[in-house]
Amino acid sequence: MGNTLLTPSLITKEALMVLENNLAFTKAVDKGYSKDFGTQAAAGQKIGSTLKVRMPPKYVGRTGAAISVEDATETSVDVSLTTQAGVDISFSSADLTLSIDEFSDRFIKPALANIANRIDNDGMALYKNVYNSVGTPGTSLYAVGGLALKPYTDAGVKLDNTGTPRDQDRNAVISSQNQADLVIGLAGLFNDTTDIAKQYRDGTMGRAAGYKFSMDQNVNALTIGAQGGTPLVDGAAQTGSTLLTKGWTAAVASRLGVGDIFTIAGVYSVNTQSKAILPGVLQQFVVTAAFSSLIGGGGTISIDPPIRTTTGFQTVNASPADGAAITVVGAAGTVSAQSLAFHRDAFTLACADLEMPQGVDFSARKADKRTGVSVRMVRQYVIATDQFPCRLDVLYGWKCLRPELACRIQS
Repeated sequence: MGNTLLTPSLITKEALMVLENNLAFTKAVDKGYSKDFGTQAAAGQKIGSTLKVRMPPKYVGRTGAAISVEDATETSVDVSLTTQAGVDISFSSADLTLSIDEFSDRFIKPALANIANRIDNDGMALYKNVYNSVGTPGTSLYAVGGLALKPYTDAGVKLDNTGTPRDQDRNAVISSQNQADLVIGLAGLFNDTTDIAKQYRDGTMGRAAGYKFSMDQNVNALTIGAQGGTPLVDGAAQTGSTLLTKGWTAAVASRLGVGDIFTIAGVYSVNTQSKAILPGVLQQFVVTAAFSSLIGGGGTISIDPPIRTTTGFQTVNASPADGAAITVVGAAGTVSAQSLAFHRDAFTLACADLEMPQGVDFSARKADKRTGVSVRMVRQYVIATDQFPCRLDVLYGWKCLRPELACRIQS
């Protein structure tokens, strides 16, 4: 196959396909906002690198005939294109005589695997925004017989309690060890012989327990914070996104880290629609900023979800009592794999078309309308060495839009 076939457009198209095939978590999330970047706003200006996404209002509702008008409060979150990732390579004019398959194997696949892993790893890091959790940090999920699916069905209960749609868009992206445990634990339990064959042949899961399962080597790990002391709530009737606490061991760095989860005695989750208390289900809170206790053992923790006891955005049955016990999920220093069960709409990846430079040897850009992923290739020629330095770039940004539609599976 002659070098006339290896045009920048062909190489970039191949790069896009290789990139998509290496994305695991990314394939399962929403990517509908990519089309909005680079477009013209009402005033004729491009929207820039940040897009405000509206979140739907929530209501309390009423009973009886008397009207009770509620404010329609819309909230928004920012989706920003914050990361430009790329790989820079160089090849000779002789390399361009290769077939596209050979060229892809030698140059494109290694380069795009790096970019894909960076994108996916950044996406999996969004676990730090997710407050619902099942499993025990540092403890294997492996179980035999029908219990192999229990962590995932438990996560399904969490998703149900937060009003997550029961449709084909629920996913479980899990670590390689979790996948291996599942394949062993579920061997022979499915009636679908095609799924059984796939488990044995490929060592992978398909669809089960309401999820589409995918394995991702980029499942992040969390190291549980130092903790220490007997942490308690300091002051009754607290609400909002911070919590004043006491009882910690005095002043130690990283008493709790971003992504640590805890519960508060007597503070229970509520049904997202009816606001009725969920019996026995303590609300879980995620730490959103590193917390270190003060000299006296007190300190303020930044949390999500906010403590709200009224309105359509109610999150808990009641504010914590003064002196209520705080219980952190996981032992101090434990390293825990953070697999995720989630609905597609929990997370979004946005990409944009990078500007095409002028005065270069060749340039090309390819975007996939279905996924929103856009890859740009720019190539220059160096006459002294007969080399073609080349750069491949992707501009993207991740956002956890609705953390209530996701649940961590810790092991």
